[in-house]
Amino acid sequence: MAMEKKQQHQCYGAGPKPTFRFAKHWAVLLISIFPILNTGLALDYGDALKKSLLYFESQRSGRLPYNQRVTWRHHSGLTDGLEQGVDLVGGYYDAGDHVKFGLPMAFTVTMLSWTVIEFQHQIAVAGELEHAIEAIKWGTDYFIKAHTSPNVLWAEVGDGDTDHYCWQRPEDMTTSRQAYRIDENNPGSDLAGETAAAMAAASIVFKKTNPHYSHLLLHHAQQLFEFGDKYRGKYDENMGVVKSYYASVSGYKDELLWGALWLYKATDNEKYLEYVINNAHCFGGTGWAMEEFSWDVKYAGLQIMAAKVKRHPITLICFKFKSWVYWLFGQGIFSNLYRILLMSSFKDEKTTIYFKKSHFYFSFFPPPLTFR
Repeated sequence: MAMEKKQQHQCYGAGPKPTFRFAKHWAVLLISIFPILNTGLALDYGDALKKSLLYFESQRSGRLPYNQRVTWRHHSGLTDGLEQGVDLVGGYYDAGDHVKFGLPMAFTVTMLSWTVIEFQHQIAVAGELEHAIEAIKWGTDYFIKAHTSPNVLWAEVGDGDTDHYCWQRPEDMTTSRQAYRIDENNPGSDLAGETAAAMAAASIVFKKTNPHYSHLLLHHAQQLFEFGDKYRGKYDENMGVVKSYYASVSGYKDELLWGALWLYKATDNEKYLEYVINNAHCFGGTGWAMEEFSWDVKYAGLQIMAAKVKRHPITLICFKFKSWVYWLFGQGIFSNLYRILLMSSFKDEKTTIYFKKSHFYFSFFPPPLTFR
């Protein structure tokens, strides 16, 4: 038996599984590349951008297009949703496994879209704008399918427990493709809010080049936000299969604020900004100094976006202050410079590592008042 397992492992190749969880960090990395393109460092950030986007193609699920650049991948997951009577073909696999988790996938698309919104010119100069937009659309096409009615969003395809017992190519998978959803009776405001944010952000990306598609994304985003706000609850409390993988530890309030702010940015409709202002304090948006920005915790990103709003009521000033706290003390320069000074007495490579880390965060979130 041990020999069979060893042979099976060798068949599929030794080494760590490629992980789409890294893709979330790749999406975050994309937004950090461009402010340092002109620093004179002898590093090829254009190549890093190219490979970051190429990675998303390797994680595609569904029927692959003719221009697929990762040629060792092929069609997979073509019956996803069939048992439930819906078409859930497409989207992205989460990791070396073959589960499609809605919450981290939506956050990834939000971050990809934010990257294109902020740095479209630089991405175009690098020759990767078309690939970046394709990566976004691969995700949003799936979200459109997954949002089958105003108050229904399919949240997951596959089961992590059974999937992780088997190591195989997605083209050959034999594990469960059970699909799970949130609805009025099983709410998931965090998932609905993040998916609304993703589709609203993407609608901005497609506004000029594909206005019909942009309008469609905005329509879904508005419906999803209303659904998440009206029927409140954590998605992992109503969908137990996700708890061991992507539990919503921060709750859903950050995603509702995040979704509302992206809808304001996409529509310029004051009601979404008023929602953020009116709920900021009780939802935690102005009261928490964050040290994390991730698929689970959105407050830091929310604070940075709110800090860029030109109106200046007291709530938005609080957002601006908190974004500076995040920048300076949470994951920014002061936090890392302190580590540099602390480690410098040891005279080893850790000092250099911390310096590089602080430089990375300089690039990741420039001071919000200097954002374009």
